[in-house]
Amino acid sequence: MAPRKGVSVHPAFLFDLDGTLIDSVYEHVEAWSTALKSFDIALPKWKIHRRIGMSGKSFLHELLRETSCPRIANNDTEKLEEIHDDEFSRRMSTLEPLPGVQDLLAHLSSIKVRWAIATTGGRKQTMRLLKMLTIPKHVPIVTGDDVNKAKPSPDAFVLAAKRLDASMEDSIVVGDSVWDLLAGVRKRALGVGLLSGGYGQGELERAGAFRVYADPADLLAHLEQLGVPGPDRD
Repeated sequence: MAPRKGVSVHPAFLFDLDGTLIDSVYEHVEAWSTALKSFDIALPKWKIHRRIGMSGKSFLHELLRETSCPRIANNDTEKLEEIHDDEFSRRMSTLEPLPGVQDLLAHLSSIKVRWAIATTGGRKQTMRLLKMLTIPKHVPIVTGDDVNKAKPSPDAFVLAAKRLDASMEDSIVVGDSVWDLLAGVRKRALGVGLLSGGYGQGELERAGAFRVYADPADLLAHLEQLGVPGPDRD
């Protein structure tokens, strides 16, 4: 059966932002480490890294529950998030897009593939990060401010797919963390993992990644594996 007029024959792409399009994961680790130390909570940075990609509140509850650190009040949680955001903002001038990002996004647009960005970050922080990229005005941007539950809840990806008029079953979720993949696969999207956030291939595959690539440039070079035409090569 032929597709309805105006409906893309290709799956929609739903991209995470930090660690997937922008090389920012380790700056988040440093920002959280500083925020936690301000409350006299000293944790190894590798433990902080393991939770990057979750929403701030989920991140803190999960991290503190698995350590000997005391519980903290809700207002303290909000203060920690504020300190993290301030510390991360100070580091933004050092950030760069990951290799191949702009080429990948431009290619998807050129072949009429729908794509959106869905992140746990707040809108203000997200808009600053997106200034590093060329994003067409029609591309949906979903942030943690737009949903009741951020990752690993699937809400952000579900809303992004809805704004593209695509189903989750006909979407590909691209992320660098296990939390991205758990969120997407939970709603039957195809999961694609990137190593650019610091997780290993095995971890991403166990979380549901159908394919794992090094970074956006590597993904672009292997788009055919996902049933999407790659760029022409002379």
